[in-house]
Amino acid sequence: MHLFHPSIALALSLACATAQAAEPSPQDLLAQARAEQPHYLDTLKSLVSIDTGTGTEAGLAQVGAELVKRLKALGAQVQTQAATPSVGDNIVATFKGNGSKDFLLMVHYDTVFGPGTAARRPFRIDAQRAFGPGVADAKGGVAMILHALKLLNDQQFKGYRNLTVLFNPDEEMGSAGSKQLIAELARRHDYVFSYEPPDQDAVTVATNGINRLRLEVKGRAAHAGSAPEQGRNALIELANQLLQLNELGDPAKGTTVNWTLAKAGEKANIIPALATAEADMRYADLSETERVQTDAQRIVKRQRVADTQVSVVLEKGRPPLAKNAASNQLAATASDLYNKIDLSLIPIAMRFGTDAGYAYVPDSAKPAVLETLGVVGAGLHGDDEYIELSSIAPRLYLTVALIRQLAR
Repeated sequence: MHLFHPSIALALSLACATAQAAEPSPQDLLAQARAEQPHYLDTLKSLVSIDTGTGTEAGLAQVGAELVKRLKALGAQVQTQAATPSVGDNIVATFKGNGSKDFLLMVHYDTVFGPGTAARRPFRIDAQRAFGPGVADAKGGVAMILHALKLLNDQQFKGYRNLTVLFNPDEEMGSAGSKQLIAELARRHDYVFSYEPPDQDAVTVATNGINRLRLEVKGRAAHAGSAPEQGRNALIELANQLLQLNELGDPAKGTTVNWTLAKAGEKANIIPALATAEADMRYADLSETERVQTDAQRIVKRQRVADTQVSVVLEKGRPPLAKNAASNQLAATASDLYNKIDLSLIPIAMRFGTDAGYAYVPDSAKPAVLETLGVVGAGLHGDDEYIELSSIAPRLYLTVALIRQLAR
């Protein structure tokens, strides 16, 4: 039998007591988040005051440089790479810790607003809300990541193994220059937090995927007045196909296929030889892409106008964050942490498509992906876009508490 020397036992006891004392309570973390809120708003104002519409090279470069500076000041190793074919840089920052879990925090810094918008509609605050172009979508999320990292730094918390941040410049146009990087980074991490804004105190466990359908009808031109019978009217056949293809959606599975664009003809006195249409497809069930594609190919064979050629093509876009056990468990943990500060947090599925879809790996528990960890807001893409000031501190608390909890 080996006996501890009393001095060793006392040292271990004191070390345990010190470790326990050093662990802040949820109320402590929330108080720190509240103290950080004014600094968060200063950062948000500086971000919103610069136009970063997708493709706005000067604004994206200016904000990108500021983000790199902020991340380095927090102690990160930072790398940038051009988001070709998009404009701007993907910014990847890495913090090294002493734990065993890897976290990826990501959000975009582009908006839908063109040059001059920030000057016409500057950042402003009233008693309950802050307003400005991109204030919620998603510069509020950018600021959320930066100030959650600041809080962790202030707490000298290093319980993670790797904490990675990705800021991308092209989400509003489909993330063409960042989607591959998102997928690669996500697969190297245990947890992925994405910071799009919710419109209520919620986290998102499922998002829609987005596809496009393109329909084309080729006919034959003819004089519409003197010899219409010699033509093959592509517009009439397009109308026939749209009526048939309008039933491609499946409400039971949450799949929608909406025809939104159509074009035919050049002059009123010519039977149109070409007609085209495009549809927006949203889906949550991963099998729906193949099902819609198969059904569309079958349906277009039923033609009304003889001697016309009909083709329909499905173009895959942003994939969904499909419903999965890992995201549900992550949401449950987030909800428990919110309950500890006497607030309620609900898990939701959203109809939007987000970059979380690129991070999700089907049939895999890793990474666990959670969306809408950003600040609560609404009016996205509109002149009245805003965030709820009351949500800032609780959402800062949530990120910090999640990382501390999951790192254990």
